[in-house]
Amino acid sequence: MKVGIVGAGIAGLACANLLRIKGIDVTLFDKGRKPGGRTSTLELSDMAWDFGAPCLTAVGADFQEQVSAWARAGLLAPWPGGPAGALVGVPSMSMLVEHQRLSHDARFGALVQKIETDGASWYVAGPSLYDGPFAAIAIATPAEQAVPLLAPHDPGMAYEPAMARSRPCWTLMAAFSEPLAGLPDFLPEDGDIALAARNNSKPGRGPAECWVVQASTDWSARHLHRTGAAVAMDLFLLFEKMAGARLPHPSFLKAHRWRYAHGNGRRCQNLWNPELRLGACGDWCSGSQIEDAWRSGRHLAEKIAGHLIGPAGRGGVAAAQMTA
Repeated sequence: MKVGIVGAGIAGLACANLLRIKGIDVTLFDKGRKPGGRTSTLELSDMAWDFGAPCLTAVGADFQEQVSAWARAGLLAPWPGGPAGALVGVPSMSMLVEHQRLSHDARFGALVQKIETDGASWYVAGPSLYDGPFAAIAIATPAEQAVPLLAPHDPGMAYEPAMARSRPCWTLMAAFSEPLAGLPDFLPEDGDIALAARNNSKPGRGPAECWVVQASTDWSARHLHRTGAAVAMDLFLLFEKMAGARLPHPSFLKAHRWRYAHGNGRRCQNLWNPELRLGACGDWCSGSQIEDAWRSGRHLAEKIAGHLIGPAGRGGVAAAQMTA
């Protein structure tokens, strides 16, 4: 009994982790070349930028428990210079995904273009990819990427992600040969800039002066189809305006476009068709934060396990004892 999960980000891994505890094997497929997704980190020599989610916060008791476990494992630490209650992955945000995927059969560079069923089992297919059988399929991708996978099998389920329009974000990564004196480690939203963060102020990072500057979703949408080089220069000038002073010439400057940066958070709950054994999860169907994506994946795992092994979770106790 195995479940296929398309998407190995926070939601997909949260789903996979709970299924494994309940004694169900999983295989994850992700089109990215390496772990991270929207918690990605770029590392070059002694420089590093968390150019996706800059940090996370924990509100719900269930996620606070998970965050405490990550902290005990040395994967998460407070960011004193960040916003209130900010926590960051150590030594990078991408470590949250990198560490979790080691416990699973997770395949990166695996683009799933369609899912197929013979009525009894599921299969995933894409370039140089055909895998299965799976007892159930979970789609844990951005909403726009979930629609073509779900629509041929359950148009009603596909309607939800079709209505959940993700919002884009252009992100600037900049490095300087000297610290930018007089600036706090975190600058909140100001006009066309959503945030600016001194990445090397986070625990576990190197000393190189590295900044991440994220544009607002409105600005990003207006400039969505421009080149990265042009956007990088414009964002640098906006950052300079935000800083209120002329900045030194950067030693590194690069812009990255997140086309599906912020899930809509339609509060459509989890999507699960027990007859087809097909479901979907992600921040777009529950909220826009890392905590929302994590909880969405967990909720879908409960529904999958409840269908495959019953609400009592036969085998779950034994599996939990084996992995303890």
